[in-house]
Formats: sequence, structure tokens, C-alpha cells
Amino acid sequence: MKAAGPAGGTMLEDRNQEDGVTRPLLQGPEGGKPEQPEPQLLQHVQKSHEWIGAEMGCSRWTAVVGSLFVVVFSIIALILIAVEVKNVLLPPGTKYAMVFDAGSSHTALYIYQWPADKENDTGIVSQVEACTVAGPGISSYINNPSKAGASLKVCLDKAMTLIPANQQRETPTYLGATAGMRLLRELNSTKADQVLAEVSKAIQEYPVDFQGARILTGNEEGSFGWITVNYLLETLIKFSFSGKWVHPYGTEVLGALDLGGASTQITFQPSGTIEDNSTKVFFRLYGTNYSIYTHSYLCYGRDQALKMLLASLSKVNIAAQQISHPCYPKGYEMNITTAALYDSPCVPATPTSNKTLTFRGTGVPAECRSSIQKLFNLTECGAGKMCGFNGVYQPLVHGQFFAFSGFYYTFNFLNLTSGQSFSTVNTTIWDFCTKDWKELQASYPQEKEVRLSNYCASAFYILTLLHEGYKFNEQTWSNIHFRQQAGNTDIGWTLGYVLNLSNMIPTEAREQVTGHWHSLWAAAVAFIVLTLIVGLVAIALQFLWSPK
Repeated sequence: MKAAGPAGGTMLEDRNQEDGVTRPLLQGPEGGKPEQPEPQLLQHVQKSHEWIGAEMGCSRWTAVVGSLFVVVFSIIALILIAVEVKNVLLPPGTKYAMVFDAGSSHTALYIYQWPADKENDTGIVSQVEACTVAGPGISSYINNPSKAGASLKVCLDKAMTLIPANQQRETPTYLGATAGMRLLRELNSTKADQVLAEVSKAIQEYPVDFQGARILTGNEEGSFGWITVNYLLETLIKFSFSGKWVHPYGTEVLGALDLGGASTQITFQPSGTIEDNSTKVFFRLYGTNYSIYTHSYLCYGRDQALKMLLASLSKVNIAAQQISHPCYPKGYEMNITTAALYDSPCVPATPTSNKTLTFRGTGVPAECRSSIQKLFNLTECGAGKMCGFNGVYQPLVHGQFFAFSGFYYTFNFLNLTSGQSFSTVNTTIWDFCTKDWKELQASYPQEKEVRLSNYCASAFYILTLLHEGYKFNEQTWSNIHFRQQAGNTDIGWTLGYVLNLSNMIPTEAREQVTGHWHSLWAAAVAFIVLTLIVGLVAIALQFLWSPK
């Protein structure tokens, strides 16, 4: 209402409805004429009140909508997480093994690995590394056994960089010595034991599960080589198109022919019964049983056979110090002491005094082959008996064969590893043996003298061993395949040993976890992220738009 103010002026009054007191709302300065409120000011105040009310309403709606989004997204994320749960097997762990192949002429370390869960109790093994030990075979350290152990350390150091540190102590490590140490044991068993003790000592300095160092039997060497060949050629097990390892039904296993420095082995599955149990070996691999024939001929490795040939030729001219050698190229000479010649149990006689013998090459192929044939006893078998040579029982060869090691190295030099016929092989060797020493040196300047001079004798020896010793005829000759590797892996007894060893290592169960399909997991994560974003936006709006 209006009320009279001082000096006749007027002022706005507000009478409190509760206490009846009248209070001025607006009054002029110093009690003068009261100022009238501007119409624009009143309009601005009115609009401000309206905007504040609208803002408060919008903030409330934003909070409500944001909360609804959070609830909806959370429910969706929980549903995605809760459904389609699946038990999943993690990839299997990896097992490792190391095997030293201590041969007569050199030593090599092979490192293998396989999945810990295995297939039908046998590991699916692959080669990780092959390390050649510097120097000769360990049997050569007869007068200084400690050097045999020291020679292994470079390869052992390398192995420690390849096998994970947390698995080294559970990695089985084995040294197998072959024919070179078998001969040393016959010559001096005490010295052989000392060499094995020194290599064992050297290996035990490393954090590995050392299984021992021992001399393999000839049958072990042959049968483990047979396992290697058939494993690499997938006749024991193969990976199917369905993504599983299966036994290849209807596939015949292959035979194995191994030629080392001091022994040779023949191993195969005959078409009939094996009559001599001493030549029979039984294996169970990948759930299948195998009964195979195997025999090892000690002293009939390449190096020892060539030494027997020298001794045989020297007997013909027992008093002479210059001896003709029909397998050496014409113009080539080689000197050797009788002590060095007769230092092996494979050489049949011991000289009475030490002297130097000179062998002069004549390059006569017919005489060379005849001299080599005399190293084999091809008549002892008897009528009606199946034999190889030296009276040893052997069934008729059956199936395809892989010839490796010394067989491959010699024939590869002569370019005879491409399936040439028997007559072609015979002619090629014959022609090579007619070349004189100067011609050979000019044709093969990079080849070492000791090898180049012996290729003729080695080739005729292999031809005689396979054709007249193991009884491969002109028709079955084509069944022999000369190879160094199969499946990018070296062929030898060590892989077969590890495959057989993996049968004795317990299978590890694969670890099982509970999880979701990847797409559902990704969707759940996306909804959770969106929920967090919407929630944060709602909170921000609540604070920014709330009234002061």
C-alpha cells in the first residue's frame, strides 16, 4: 500500500501480515522523495527468477537421466559377463632335453623341445639347436681325459642361453658314446671309464638334470636312428587336416642305414617273423607297437674299415715298407707308423716293431674293389640261412630305406644322392677311381687331402657293404634314399632317444581357466566404459548447473 512519507512524500510499504508492522520497501535518499523502481529492473529480476527455476529443473532431469543410463548399462554389462562362460585349456608348457652324440670322430650337442601334454604318451619333439664340439671324438682323449670334459663347455654355455633359466634344472641331459668308445672299452676299459667320468664332471657343473654318460650298445644306436627317420618322415604320427595328431594308417615305416666312423647299423621292419631274438627290438610309440630288426657291425664304420684295408694290404707285402694301394689315386703317397695303424681292436694283427709304412696309390678300380671285398666274410652264412655278412642273421631287406651319416657324405660328394641306378653308381665310382692325384687336386682344390684321397676307397666300400653285405640287389637298390636331413632336422640316433625318453617323462595336465568369448568380453568392457563416462558427465552437469 501507499503511505505518507516525510515532507509530503510517499513510500512503498509492506505490512507484515503476522505482526501488523509496516516497513518501507523503497525510500528516497535522506528521507527524501522515494525512488520508483525502474520497469527494466523489475523485468530483469523477474526473468532471472524464471531462468534459475528452469536451470534447477534441467539439472534435476539430467541427474535422473544419467542415473537411468548408469543403471541400464550396468545391467547390460553384468548380463554379458554372466552368460556364455566357458572352460578353456591354456596352451601346454614346453619340455626340453639335451643329448650329446659322442661319436668316434666328433661330438655334437642336440637340444630338443616338445609340448608337455604329449600325444598318446610320446612327445611331439622338434630340434632347437645343434652344436658341434670342437676337436675329435672323446675316445681320442685317452691320454688326457680332462680335455674331453673341457671340450664340451662351449656348447653347454650356448645351451644355457637357449633354454629358459627356470627350466634348466628340470631339463634331462644325456651323453651317449657310440662305437669309438665301444672300441676304447675293449682296448682299455679303465681309460674309457676315466673319459666318461671327466665328461660327466663337466656336465654336472651346469644347472641341468644330468641323466648320465654311458656307452650305447650297437642295437640302441641302430634302433634310435630308425625312430628318428620314421618320426621325421611322419610314418609314426602326422598332423591331420582336422588339426589333430593321428597315426597314419596304411603307411609303411622306413628302414634306416647308418654309417659312422667305427660301426654301421641296419634297422628295418621285415615282412616276416624275426627269427633271432638278439636282433629284435620292441617299441611302443604314439600308442602303436613296433617290432623291428636291428644289428650293428663294430669295426665296419668308414674309418675303421679303411684302417683294416691298410692292414690287409700291408700283409701282402709284410717285409716291404712301400706298399701299393689300388684305391689311392696314382701319384698320391701316405705315410703311417705301424703303431698308429695297429692301435685299434679292429686291426687283426700287432706288429713286432714300430716302423713307418708308405702307401703309394696306383688307382686301379678292379683291384680296389677286390681288396675291399676281402674285408667281408660272405661265405659263412651257409645254405638255407638268411644272413648279411660275417655269419650274422638278417632277414631279406624290405621296404624303403634312408641312408645317412657316412653313406650320405661320400655319395653326396660324388653326386650320387638323386636316385641313380645301381649301374650308374658303379660306373661313376669306377670312373672317379681312375683319376690321378694331380687331376683330383685341380678338380677339387677346396677339399682336404685326407678326405679327397679316400673317396675312392670309401665309395667302393659303401657299394660293397650295401650290395654284397646287406643284400640290396639291382632292383631293391632304388629303395635306398641318401639323405643328411629330414624336415630340417639332422638324422641320427639322438632324436630317437629323446622320443623314447619322452615316454618315461610324466605328462603334464594342461591348466584350465574359465573365460568368455572374446567378442562378449569386449562388449562388456565397452558397456562398462560407457557407463563410467555417462556417470561422470551426469556428475559434472550436476555441479556446473546447480544454483549458487
